[in-house]
Amino acid sequence: MEVSSELFSNGCTSWQRVLLTAFLLTCWHLPTTARVTIESFPPQVVEGENVLLRVDNMPENLLVFGWYRGMTNLRHAIALYYSLTAKGLKHSGRETLYINGSLWIQNVTQEDTGYYTFQTISKQGEMVSNTSLYLHVYSSLFICGRSTTLEGPTIELVPTSVAAGGSVLLLVHNIPKYLQSLFWYKGLIVFNKVEIARYRRAKKSREPGPAHSGRETVYRNGSLLLKNVTWKDTGFYTLRTLTRYQKMELAHIYLQVDTSLSLCCDTLDSAQLSIDPVPQHAAEGGSVLLQVYNLPEGLQTFSWYKGVLSTQDFKIAEYSIATKSIIRGRAHSRREIGYTNGSLLLQDVTEKDSGLYTLVTIDSNMRVVTAHVQVNIHKLVTQPAMRVTDSTVRVQSSVVFTCFSYNTGISIRWLFNNQNLQLTERMTLSPSKCQLRIHTVRKEDAGEYQCEAFNPVSSKTSLPVRLTVMNE
Repeated sequence: MEVSSELFSNGCTSWQRVLLTAFLLTCWHLPTTARVTIESFPPQVVEGENVLLRVDNMPENLLVFGWYRGMTNLRHAIALYYSLTAKGLKHSGRETLYINGSLWIQNVTQEDTGYYTFQTISKQGEMVSNTSLYLHVYSSLFICGRSTTLEGPTIELVPTSVAAGGSVLLLVHNIPKYLQSLFWYKGLIVFNKVEIARYRRAKKSREPGPAHSGRETVYRNGSLLLKNVTWKDTGFYTLRTLTRYQKMELAHIYLQVDTSLSLCCDTLDSAQLSIDPVPQHAAEGGSVLLQVYNLPEGLQTFSWYKGVLSTQDFKIAEYSIATKSIIRGRAHSRREIGYTNGSLLLQDVTEKDSGLYTLVTIDSNMRVVTAHVQVNIHKLVTQPAMRVTDSTVRVQSSVVFTCFSYNTGISIRWLFNNQNLQLTERMTLSPSKCQLRIHTVRKEDAGEYQCEAFNPVSSKTSLPVRLTVMNE
């Protein structure tokens, strides 16, 4: 039964006066009947969704029952039932009160977060129950594998290492919301002369820059493909994003092109200084070895830095060959171990340890050689939750499955009856693959659906949701 009349308007009807009297004369002694409970369905609700506050063990022979925001004060009433249903001062136009006591709230917002209280009063004017529930409405940023934390864009090399003549994708994660345009640059400094390419979302246009060699392709998701790479492509690459609100963010990646197998004449010395992270991707709590190869001859000192700047503030440690001594720097966290072969061990790593690391070597001729390495640390994935618009649908109707995860930097895949879902022309995935829509349902679509959230170090699968398909 939907709310249909106003409560506490300038003129009170006789039944409203009775209702007000019942609340004012309420006895605070609660009879020992079955305890009234409230549950939220779904348990987790996101902005824009609907939620049912379901009442169980509803008492019998009631004079009145009602819902309130926070305290059971008449000024905070949402809706009350006394022979028929009346709106309270806190009714927003989105609530429906049912005769079984349950409250349906449509198109929730974060302002709906808070305590909700359900109160019942017997025909004798005694309070039978007074039960509260806290409803938390999550930001829409939580939807589809995005947490409420606003993280900036990051870049991943795919594959993690590339030989001269090969191709590599600079894969972008966490593109900002309301993106207007993005730019790629060769190097760490952002200026027109080193711009490789740009992409404008509104026009869906791609424009090459002065540093474009003809081998680069920029995609609308921000990623950059480099084809037929040479040793000259080794170095830093910078992504700059700009939103419609003029918010700018930068992300950097270092590309090391392996020239050891190259037959071309324009390669570097085959014994170039290089670093490999072992493993390429690590879980929080583990260890990563930054394995160094081809230290220069006549080496005098080498130093490790967190980041791309070789300054004292970012120095982790310095090793002197002559004195065989290690000096800890300001960025040393007591979790690093340095070795005489130049390698560095990072222990008990966290996501904050992700990023670029720099090794600087100095030989007896004061020649400085620098190398960089990218470290990738990931949290273990937690189990995602899945929601469906309707678990029982008719043939030719549509249905939408949504996969929710608290984790960032994850990918989503879909399963049907414990097998990878084979998409048909009737199915579409959202850009992040967190939503699956079946446009015209058929009988063969009936079965169990699951979503799997995964990153390079772990994966978790949601509980199954069964879809039942009925004939028209």
